[in-house]
Amino acid sequence: MQTEQIDAASLTRQSSQLLKGAFVAIMLLVCASGCLAQTDDQLETIRVDSDLVDLQVSVLNHDPAKTPALLRQDDFLVTEDGVPQEVTFFASAEAPFDLVLLLDLSGSTSNKLKLIRRSAHRFVEAARPADRIAIVAFTSQVEIVSPLTANRAELFKAIKDIDKPSGGTNFWDALKFVLDVLVRRQTNRRSAVVVMTDGVDNSLPDVGINGEGSRTPFPELLSLARRSDAVIYPVYLDTEEEAVKRYHTPQSAYVLARAQLAQLADASGSMLYKAARLEDLESVYERIIRDLGTVYSVGYKPKNSSRDGKWHNITVGFANHPELSARTKSGYYARALVSSTPN
Repeated sequence: MQTEQIDAASLTRQSSQLLKGAFVAIMLLVCASGCLAQTDDQLETIRVDSDLVDLQVSVLNHDPAKTPALLRQDDFLVTEDGVPQEVTFFASAEAPFDLVLLLDLSGSTSNKLKLIRRSAHRFVEAARPADRIAIVAFTSQVEIVSPLTANRAELFKAIKDIDKPSGGTNFWDALKFVLDVLVRRQTNRRSAVVVMTDGVDNSLPDVGINGEGSRTPFPELLSLARRSDAVIYPVYLDTEEEAVKRYHTPQSAYVLARAQLAQLADASGSMLYKAARLEDLESVYERIIRDLGTVYSVGYKPKNSSRDGKWHNITVGFANHPELSARTKSGYYARALVSSTPN
């Protein structure tokens, strides 16, 4: 299968040069309709369509051994700044997802493609039949291994054809590309990004041995995660011991990278998953797919229509289900409600 190479560092400067041939026209059309001009104010908001606050809510049972039963719209209790809200939009946990598997192929993982291919294969097998999947790999560049598709045979072939990569780690640029281009809100589809990485971008202090790293600042990426409709599931792959010995990567970079991955998960309303070794990825991916099966879409129109630009806290609970708890975004900036039309 042919793949397209994209220079992630130049993405924000010239999107018209992302891809060639017929694929160029397709991607440029997506970028033209989906990529927004971003001011500092916009970066501190969640995108809200038609005054609707749209939450992706993970339902958790206090007993991890028990799977939560399917819930109905009236099982959810939503409050904003302590004021109960009326749920006006609801999608069951059975609703399909558009999934993007984002793979870090830099550093110590570059020589272990067999394990990465095998775990990616297992990810596709574990996904639900109605879920569509895209696979993206990155080093200092972003490579679309497979565009979004429900065709498992095409996905398996694309995984088999992943080539040995080269280059540094532009993680922040790669995730920004995925959020900006590949997972823009699709009609009747929910989106999730599963990113396998150690999180050590070459932009971190004393790390840029194999390149300068991402041009996207981490605060910008974090703000984008806060307002994205996609749920981000970071999978921290522990490469610290080998990288410190082989590449002399400072341990402080790993401390910071883990903290940043946790921030991305929290901003997205998810959690940070951990894989001590590449061999652990298969079981981690299977767990994420199971967790996706407990995610509901819950929306409401805020009773407070002041559009005051302030942060508004959100809590989600359940009626008559004391055994359950919810995980979702903790709030939004009301400025996002001014307009659903990009400036």
